[in-house]
Amino acid sequence: MKYQSQMVAKPYFIAAIGLFVGQIIFGLVMGLQYVWGDFLFPAIPFNVARMVHTNLLIVWLLFGFMGAAYYLIPEEAERELESPKFALALFWIFLVAGALTILGYLLVPYASLAKMTGNDFFPTMGREFLEQPTITKLGIVVVALGFLWNISMTVLKGRKTVINLVLITGLLGLALMFLFSFYNPSNLILDKYFWWWVVHLWVEGVWELILAAILAFVLIKVTGVDREVIEKWLYLIIALALITGILGTGHHYFWIGTPKYWGWIGSVFSAMEPLPFFMMVIFAFNMVNNRRREHPNKAATLWALGTPVMAFLGAGVWGFMHTLAPVNYYTHGTQITAAHGHMAFYGAYVMVVLAIISYAMPILRGRAGANSRIAQVWEMWSFWLMTVSMVFITLFLTGAGVLQVWFQRYTQNPEPFMVVQDKLHAFYWMREIAGVFFFIGLVVYIISFFIKETEEVVES
Repeated sequence: MKYQSQMVAKPYFIAAIGLFVGQIIFGLVMGLQYVWGDFLFPAIPFNVARMVHTNLLIVWLLFGFMGAAYYLIPEEAERELESPKFALALFWIFLVAGALTILGYLLVPYASLAKMTGNDFFPTMGREFLEQPTITKLGIVVVALGFLWNISMTVLKGRKTVINLVLITGLLGLALMFLFSFYNPSNLILDKYFWWWVVHLWVEGVWELILAAILAFVLIKVTGVDREVIEKWLYLIIALALITGILGTGHHYFWIGTPKYWGWIGSVFSAMEPLPFFMMVIFAFNMVNNRRREHPNKAATLWALGTPVMAFLGAGVWGFMHTLAPVNYYTHGTQITAAHGHMAFYGAYVMVVLAIISYAMPILRGRAGANSRIAQVWEMWSFWLMTVSMVFITLFLTGAGVLQVWFQRYTQNPEPFMVVQDKLHAFYWMREIAGVFFFIGLVVYIISFFIKETEEVVES
């Protein structure tokens, strides 16, 4: 570890993994509720489990992104973080606010929670993925502004690199787009139109810049490839990501009452969205093949290589499968959407956060360059368990989605929703079993960080 203030990243990474565990537990609960409708009812109804599952995903990834920034920005800027104490204070504010919000979902009826938190005066609640109470949203803005000030001042007073500038651009975009969560027009078309400015422009826009910057940093560290080579790739990837991501927002505008030209714009540019992910695959494997050193952290290298492959499959291939308007007409809102969402989030964002944690945590814990050999074997097992499980989760959801489209929408005599759901039980059970294996993989990942060995790992 080159700079003492990089230690700030450690609690962020620990919190991220802890919240990740919670997210997967609630995912398993939801999976059971698909086939056993009364499971944990009325204590945890499906709509509450879903809120907790998706909100934990967003919050733990934000913790991961912030931890990654606090780790790599000092090293890229070649100076200590502007205010490590402020970063730790923001950590506790964010963690407590997030925990209280989740407890609110679980312990208080949502309508009562809305009244308790002043939603009647400033209504922002009740929208998918943006269910947070208004006071929580305000807290997120405060944390985001403090975080951006801290890292921006660090970069302004230090070395400017493509990696830290791309990362800050992505994080700034994340904060700016979140402001649209406060805009809640009464007109449903307007509401949905700008709702996607948060949801789509996060995950298919500015988050991709964050992904590219973190991946580039890890690849520089584990391969020793010249920075200039990686930076050229980075420029190309982020240009493609922004062009296709921003205009690709149109694929959410097909059926909400917007002008017809969105059908063409959305179809054409969202069909191009796999390109930046394909470029990332070529970029990552090219860097590793041309590496100038053998880094001892084989597990981090594996995560770094797996990230673009799974992102390309989940966000690229599965996204393309149902993004064209004539296809989306039948698939919109089916289990095919869920299949795409699961693999896309795992590949693009979960894996890159696990990659930076895998690289940074051994160093933050005082080890030379990596965990011990046996610990890395456990971690690589966790990689394969989680990744293969996610592939099967995606395949089972895709199978369910294809049948759902056929029985419920495409045939001349569509069957009722619940009748079709009964026909998909086998797929839902298989998805649940694959989810259990994914959870086992996550537990193995955590265990790998607690394995000790007498051998000394020396950074090459």
